[in-house]
Amino acid sequence: MDPLATTRNVYQRLAKFTGPPVPAMRAWDGTTWGDADAHATIVLRHPAALRSLFLPPNDLAAGEAYIFDDVDIEGDIVAALEWGARLAPMARRPLAAARVLRAVRRLPNPPRQAGARPTFRGRLHSPWRDRQAVSHHYDTGNDFFRQFLDPDLVYSCAYFLDPSEPLEAAQRRKLDVVCRKLELAPGMRFLDVGCGWGSLVIHAAATYGVDAVGITLSHEQAELARERVAEAGLSDRVTIRLADYRHLDEQFDAIASIGMVEHVGDRRLGVYFDRLFRLLTPGGQLLNHGITNRNRPSRWLPRRRRPTFINTYVFPDGELLAVERIVRRAEEAGFELRDSESLRWSYARTLRHWVDNLEANRAAAVAAANEATYRIWRIYMAGSAVAFEGAAINVYQMLLSRPERPWRYGRRGLLAADDA
Repeated sequence: MDPLATTRNVYQRLAKFTGPPVPAMRAWDGTTWGDADAHATIVLRHPAALRSLFLPPNDLAAGEAYIFDDVDIEGDIVAALEWGARLAPMARRPLAAARVLRAVRRLPNPPRQAGARPTFRGRLHSPWRDRQAVSHHYDTGNDFFRQFLDPDLVYSCAYFLDPSEPLEAAQRRKLDVVCRKLELAPGMRFLDVGCGWGSLVIHAAATYGVDAVGITLSHEQAELARERVAEAGLSDRVTIRLADYRHLDEQFDAIASIGMVEHVGDRRLGVYFDRLFRLLTPGGQLLNHGITNRNRPSRWLPRRRRPTFINTYVFPDGELLAVERIVRRAEEAGFELRDSESLRWSYARTLRHWVDNLEANRAAAVAAANEATYRIWRIYMAGSAVAFEGAAINVYQMLLSRPERPWRYGRRGLLAADDA
């Protein structure tokens, strides 16, 4: 069977397995299969493209097939990846999977892919290696991040009350909700662990009158955050440091950690919460905002690490843990969980906005970085949107208090009266 006929056969088998909606598929010679009105089209660049996509059968191979342009995705990439997620149950149908893989193996060997996988040196989650991993992700370039983030450069889940509202409004609300949950007030010392480009510390100081410290391991983030603090006229109340949380030895009344716990690692989770507990004054509070994994084979015991697309190209050394594991480690450090809120659908909406923005600014994004980086981030954010919508992963804001803090009844203080 020639490559074109084999490719058509594989596509038809996959479409039959999932049922509609199915993306269209266009072969290297222009032949197209599927609905002409499909939301997405998978473009095969050469006769071995499907072999690159499916062998070996894991997400790293599939991601590299897209990064190195064996395949392209035109139209709605989220819709294409939703279809990919609907193929996952085929792994539990060995006969159906074997037929597809047998056909794929009849395709020619793909051309050698250009480019090497990122590598990192040092002991896992040591300060030195963590700096490398953070730099790989966050030093992609400030101009690159500007192509998809909101004007305040908030690189974390927004807080939507209505899915139709603009990203900027939902991101401003998120910053304010974090401050309200922590009950920030003038004169308090506030620490933001992993402060990004300074959006939260700027908002906290300007709106709630706190003295704020933001720390990051990214040189590019720290430089721009300091510029933004100065432009806001807050240099006397906000300090941005290039520092690791493990090296701090001072006291704060409140701490926020937004999107940081994913970088800590299971083996260092106890160190993380122990250190933050010691940094808090008596009665202080920590707002821990992080992504959790719902699909672990064992939700209590960490599995053996294997290369995936995300931990190879996007978040090196990142680990998503079960929510109960995080709570357990926090309580072992002395914290009491006072409030927990899932923002799963808010993150899905945030990611869809980011994908739309990145695609709309493709030329500028490629100019700020390169084509491979654009592709990595496009497919990473689209795939993450699918994972949140399908409940494979979640994101929680946990309000963790030192237990001697006076009790506050109800949630009346979480939203501003003029939120609308």
